[in-house]
Amino acid sequence: METPFHNGKNGGRDTAGRFAPGNPGGPGRPGNTKVAELRTALLSEVTAEDVAAVVRALVDKAKSGDVAAARLLLPYIVGPPPDLDAELEGRLEQLEALLTPGEAAA
Repeated sequence: METPFHNGKNGGRDTAGRFAPGNPGGPGRPGNTKVAELRTALLSEVTAEDVAAVVRALVDKAKSGDVAAARLLLPYIVGPPPDLDAELEGRLEQLEALLTPGEAAA
């Protein structure tokens, strides 16, 4: 059985395979409508004071030693931790170059 084309025989594309003028580009992300509705409902119920209270509770928990709270909070404040593996790899390559003069590090 032949699959019907919604945008003409060539699927709304030109001879190079690019979308032709007037092609709507597809249905988009159908589930996004539901996400947008839920986000709107959430934002209509949460005030700036609510957010401040949640942040205050998170800060208090982190200060009292709650590691999970600190791990959640700190990346928003100081940024994510550096990629230590990449940093260590770079340092190891430098050390290898110093220890094996005349040879390229693998």
